[in-house]
Amino acid sequence: MITAKEAALITGAVITGNPDEPINTLANIEEASPGELTFLGSSPYEKYFTSSGATVIFVKKDFNKSRTDITYLEVEDPARAFYTVLIRCFSPDYPLEGIHVSAHIDPSAKIGEHTAIGMNVVIPRGCRIGNNTKIFHNTVLGENVVIGDGCLIFQNVSIREGCILGNNIILHPGVVIGSDGFGYIRDEQGNPIKLPQIGNVIIEDDVEIGANSAIDRGALKSTIIKRGVKIDNLVQVAHNVIIGENTALSAQTGVAGSTKLGRNVIAAGQVGIADHLTVTDNVIFTAKTGVSKSIPKPGIYFGHPVKEQKKAQVLEAHVRTLPEYAERIKALEAKIKELEAKINN
Repeated sequence: MITAKEAALITGAVITGNPDEPINTLANIEEASPGELTFLGSSPYEKYFTSSGATVIFVKKDFNKSRTDITYLEVEDPARAFYTVLIRCFSPDYPLEGIHVSAHIDPSAKIGEHTAIGMNVVIPRGCRIGNNTKIFHNTVLGENVVIGDGCLIFQNVSIREGCILGNNIILHPGVVIGSDGFGYIRDEQGNPIKLPQIGNVIIEDDVEIGANSAIDRGALKSTIIKRGVKIDNLVQVAHNVIIGENTALSAQTGVAGSTKLGRNVIAAGQVGIADHLTVTDNVIFTAKTGVSKSIPKPGIYFGHPVKEQKKAQVLEAHVRTLPEYAERIKALEAKIKELEAKINN
């Protein structure tokens, strides 16, 4: 629990109301109850202000403070201030300490200080794990894995041999790092022959990967996830892919082999990106976009196959009116026949 005054000190807010008002937790404005902190950042949510049960609220400067039963925290950006308090004061504490007796750790593994390892974790030879890292239950690490400081490796994660993880990485339950890439050739009879995948995965600092996502190891060298990348649940990243800094991939997105994504790329849900492509920085793919060609220009894209947003919207509008166009064409054809008949007569 914190007070309104403490929230104001963290965010630089100006208080109107009771500075000692307690804040037990945080909530959206339409769901907030007494003892909770909320925020009002955009006009569509103003309709909830009069009925909100929140005790403390972040608002923009010069907001009309018509209710006297609420303590106001005035800031430039209410949403940012709200999430700053969430991160600083209400982040969950994961209760895991020490090394569980059921964990199997090879004597050659190097474990940093203040590192916690849960039940049934398997750490074979040559592993290196940094300081202040927590590894939860049923995690399996391959040989010669490197994990940096301050990481959270949740239940049922697999990190295969030779993979390298930086600092402050979060892997949610079911993540697989370094699974074999989808690599085959066909023999003379057309039968698929598996190609050994002898590369690894390199994950830089401050990356978060959602539940049941898979990052394949490189065929010969490395699949690389660069600093600050955020990956949602159920995402597939194939072998030899490079994902640039601060890129975000939403649920059920797939990136095929050897494709390179630039910095600050956003892929919404169920985006499919074909192999051996290059996507430049600051590109947004809206949901279910099918990326079949390289994207050299920043902007917003969608459609299947992918198109720039404005062009795709124009085409979509025409597609939706095709039945009307067809009727108009039929009517015009009938008029042409009628005119031709008159001319011929």
